[in-house]
Amino acid sequence: MLRLVIYVIIIYLVYRMARSFLGAGKKIDRSPPGGVIDELVQDPMCEKYIPRRDALRKVVRGQEHFFCSPECAEKYESGGDPEE
Repeated sequence: MLRLVIYVIIIYLVYRMARSFLGAGKKIDRSPPGGVIDELVQDPMCEKYIPRRDALRKVVRGQEHFFCSPECAEKYESGGDPEE
């Protein structure tokens, strides 16, 4: 029984060494160049942070803003209170 355990350990170590030499253990880096996936922007109405790609972009009073929803954008455009 002890011999079987030793053989299994040796086979496993040989397998791991062969795998590392052949490059099968290398990790593939699929992150975009620069490492930033998406920028977070803050909704000026509800102060919630959302990914820029998902945000609703509006120009209000000559300034660009990003909103989490059309409701927040409408409320902000009409001069609503951000505290509500």
